[in-house]
Amino acid sequence: MEKETTDSSEEIELYEDNFETTDSIDVPELLIDQIIGQEHAVEVVKKAASQRRHVMMIGSPGTGKSLLSKAMAELLPKEELQDILAYPNPEDNNNPKIRSVPAGKGREIVMAHKLEAQKKAQSRNMLMMILVFGIIIYSFYVGQLLWGIIAAIMILLLTRQFMPKEEMMIPKLIVSNYQKEHAPFLDATGTHAGALLGDVRHDPFQSGGLETPAHDRVESGDIHKSHKGVLFIDEINTLSLESQQSLLTALQEKEYPITGQSERSSGALVKTEPVPCDFIMVAAGNLDAMEKMHPALRSRIKGYGYELFMRESMEDNPENRKTLVRFVAQEVMRDGHIPPFDQTAVDEVIREAQRRAGRKGHLTLKLRDLGGLVRVAGDIAHSEDAPVVTANHVLGAKKMARSIEQQLADSYLERKNDYQLFKKYGNEVGKVNGLAVMGGDSGIVLPIMAGVAPSLSNSEGKVIATGMLKDIAKEAVQNVSAVIKNVTGKDIINHDIHIQFIGTYEGVEGDSASISIATAVISALENIPIDQSVAMTGSLSVRGDVLPIGGATYKIEAAARAGIKKVIIPESNKDDVLIEDAYKDKIEIIPVTNIAEVIEHSLVGPDKERILEKLKNLSSLKTGTEMPEVVPV
Repeated sequence: MEKETTDSSEEIELYEDNFETTDSIDVPELLIDQIIGQEHAVEVVKKAASQRRHVMMIGSPGTGKSLLSKAMAELLPKEELQDILAYPNPEDNNNPKIRSVPAGKGREIVMAHKLEAQKKAQSRNMLMMILVFGIIIYSFYVGQLLWGIIAAIMILLLTRQFMPKEEMMIPKLIVSNYQKEHAPFLDATGTHAGALLGDVRHDPFQSGGLETPAHDRVESGDIHKSHKGVLFIDEINTLSLESQQSLLTALQEKEYPITGQSERSSGALVKTEPVPCDFIMVAAGNLDAMEKMHPALRSRIKGYGYELFMRESMEDNPENRKTLVRFVAQEVMRDGHIPPFDQTAVDEVIREAQRRAGRKGHLTLKLRDLGGLVRVAGDIAHSEDAPVVTANHVLGAKKMARSIEQQLADSYLERKNDYQLFKKYGNEVGKVNGLAVMGGDSGIVLPIMAGVAPSLSNSEGKVIATGMLKDIAKEAVQNVSAVIKNVTGKDIINHDIHIQFIGTYEGVEGDSASISIATAVISALENIPIDQSVAMTGSLSVRGDVLPIGGATYKIEAAARAGIKKVIIPESNKDDVLIEDAYKDKIEIIPVTNIAEVIEHSLVGPDKERILEKLKNLSSLKTGTEMPEVVPV
């Protein structure tokens, strides 16, 4: 049985059972049983479905929010489903009547009305034809055929104009659940007010007997179509406040009348009786969704439902690995056009799940992206007429299915190489190869330069940082200044320190460049060169401790692609590193715990011993009493 090490002190089995292909893996029929790694969310959704509670799901894209919502719809009883019809109102044409009937009954009612209207129309047409032909025949016998024809046409037009039109009295089926196997699931993400709340079509023929009856112009919204089902709205904060307020009303009243959404349309004159909309709402979004969400709407969900935070990773153990085997089998089954995966292919998918987790001993739960890898690997195997997908197909899919950020990172790297924006050999004062991440899964080399000049102010020096720094990056620069003061022993109040992030067209956020900034500034202050074959990443405390960062694996691979020989990372990130085999022999990884170790592995020349000796004599790094202001440019 194949094994893989996930911890230095423990080995765990890859699977409990071996298999030949994913065709032999049982896939549960219900969606709720296909959810991977979100056990708490599954438990909550089951309770919410049984008690008809609303749910708000917050988490990263691709963690299963929409799938959980669809699963909830499957759990609801279909026996409660209803059809909704709109009827003409003889007393007020602009106030159509609404009627609810059991699912499937609405279609029967409309068909019955149409059949009755057809019979009446046929009888009326038959009488008219008899009358018309009688007039024509009579006029022929009396020698006035032309006038007879004219009279017949006039009678025909007048009859059609003033006789009752049975089709105008046929009710309109605005919500149909005919032969539905499950309760409805409506994804209303990004819908405008008319699609969400219902609308009334404009009628260009508003008079003269040609107008369309008001009830026939009524269009139900997603809130009505999801009656007795589930209404899912992702990125809930993108809805206008007016739409959120209307949604709140619908949640409270469980019915909402349909009216025209355009003030200039003739549909604005129409307002139906309240239309049933007793749905379960699942609101979803990222963390920022809660900030712009209508407070009363969130309060309604919180007070009468559940709030869920979706997990982004799960523990790496045999049981969870086995669920990922089932995940691959599920994706193959859902696609329906790709071959099954053999065990080597599944092993490679699981390895990628480890890499994308970015956390030691964990597997990613951003399964939408992982499912994309499965489908691309399947497409490659299908194009080769391979009976099964193997590890080589998955490795090929990793190269082919690169994200836009990965492609952009490669473009940046190529451009920086062409213009020599960073060096990978030799020594240079005040210049360091930092590392960063784009889009969460793409590493780039981030050259950072530092220069020191006499202060232009008689009162204090400044740290001037350029490169479109954002809030956290600015704070990181400010914290670094305290460390520099302690490491060098120099009073930098009389100096202006210039820090430049080169080629940061999209801006810089985060504090993972802290040790790079500190190293560049110390090099510039002390005039000690930096080894350009070294790249580094790590956060830095004001006491000089190197703290963990994200994306360690992708940053190391970016350094290796750039031809850099060594990379410095935080000691606490050592177990997070899962680089591809192709890079293992190309780069040396150096874990560090403090700024002294960073300096030891990055600075070169005899003068660096002076800095190291000073650090050894310091029992601890103390922060300065006053830190210079960071001035972004």
